[in-house]
Amino acid sequence: MASTKEIQKRMRSIKDTMKITNAMYMISSSKLRGAKKQLEDTEPYFYLLQASFSRFLRHIPGSDSIYIHPKNDKKEEEIQRGYIIVTADKGMAGAYNHNVFKMAHAIMKQSPNNHLFVVGELGRHHFAKEAVDVDTQFHYTVQNPTLSRARTISERVLSLYEDDKLDEIYIIYTRMINAMSMDVEFERLLPLHMESLLKNKHEVYADDWTAYPSWEHLLNHMVPNYMAGVIYGALVESYASEQTARMTAMESATKSAKDMLQLLMVDYNRLRQAVITQELTEVVSGAKAQKRKKKR
Repeated sequence: MASTKEIQKRMRSIKDTMKITNAMYMISSSKLRGAKKQLEDTEPYFYLLQASFSRFLRHIPGSDSIYIHPKNDKKEEEIQRGYIIVTADKGMAGAYNHNVFKMAHAIMKQSPNNHLFVVGELGRHHFAKEAVDVDTQFHYTVQNPTLSRARTISERVLSLYEDDKLDEIYIIYTRMINAMSMDVEFERLLPLHMESLLKNKHEVYADDWTAYPSWEHLLNHMVPNYMAGVIYGALVESYASEQTARMTAMESATKSAKDMLQLLMVDYNRLRQAVITQELTEVVSGAKAQKRKKKR
């Protein structure tokens, strides 16, 4: 059984750790407020972008654009797929990063030709450790998602798509459902998923549109903006989800530390009581022995 000094040392260690988890909880809580505000500001733009693009596609006549239809009739094993994977820069966020990696690996097993575009320091370290080749690493923090950074990512994957180096482009990110839950999302960006984009039939308008100089020209102009908008929305969603996951993890860690302290305090008091009882027994036994000695 551990001594009182060992228990006290462990209790001090847990208290020090609890100070760290408490501080990280407060930091994540503060960052989450900012992330939620950014998410609330972004969602109207994101939904309006989708609605406008969907409305545009409803009026466009039949098109052979590479953005809408597969560029060729390649066999399944020949298709080159690109995956934008959004992770965090730091750990200690519960299963946030693990769930992204789990989905990414499960999806990559289905295709032999994978090209990764990783956002986030933890993602870069993970795939390097797993000896998985990464096509492009975007060396900036995910702590501050901006439309400019989303355009950088979009331009990179679009250039490869237009040069026939990629046949399909997907994005894997985490979407926050509410304050307590989140899901990893897997979406196809290119070729455009027409069924998904045109599913909101109530958004159809009866007006007749005329394209100038051409529908193809407008589509080529709108797709890069649409791509950047979707990626930006994913970055904002992921950042808010990360802070929620970290705040929940730190709250759980702090609670576990308190529970451990209570158990250790019980053990400490029991051990201390046993030591005191033993000392009293020794004193009483010594007094009795002295008393018997005097009588003789």
